[in-house]
Amino acid sequence: MARLIVTLICVALPTTALANTVYKCRKDDKVVFSQTACPQEYSQHKIEYQLGITTEIDSDKRETKVDPLQALLNSQTLSKEKLLQLLDGELYRLKQENTYFEILRASELQKLERQRYWQSKEKSDPDYLKQLTKINDHFDELTTINRQLIQQLSDRKTQINADVEHEAPKKNDTH
Repeated sequence: MARLIVTLICVALPTTALANTVYKCRKDDKVVFSQTACPQEYSQHKIEYQLGITTEIDSDKRETKVDPLQALLNSQTLSKEKLLQLLDGELYRLKQENTYFEILRASELQKLERQRYWQSKEKSDPDYLKQLTKINDHFDELTTINRQLIQQLSDRKTQINADVEHEAPKKNDTH
């Protein structure tokens, strides 16, 4: 049973593309998987997928979600060095996610191609072309969103670096 559940999670994670956290909610013998925090009457396990590693954490504590992009862009309480470090981490994660999307795209296109071959359809078949366009549009949209986020973060990083360079002469100038 546990293998079936883990298999379902592994199958569900790539289809949710942007969701790298899933909650396993338990109440008595009932198990439900959700992308949002579990209701109060359920016990909660948090399942995270990051950089190819899946971890499950018993997390009955409820948490309020904070958009990490907004936290990075609006943070005034972190030191500039820590903020730059977090920005670099988020930029790396988004680039890795784009790479992952390309792997998923290739897999989906390969599956579609096998399906076309076994159904003896031509490459000019309207249904095949429609599915091909749908797959490409979906992954293009996901990578475009990430590229926009990468651009925002890069702009913010450039701004912070300029601020740090601007402040550095003031600190050194002690005449």
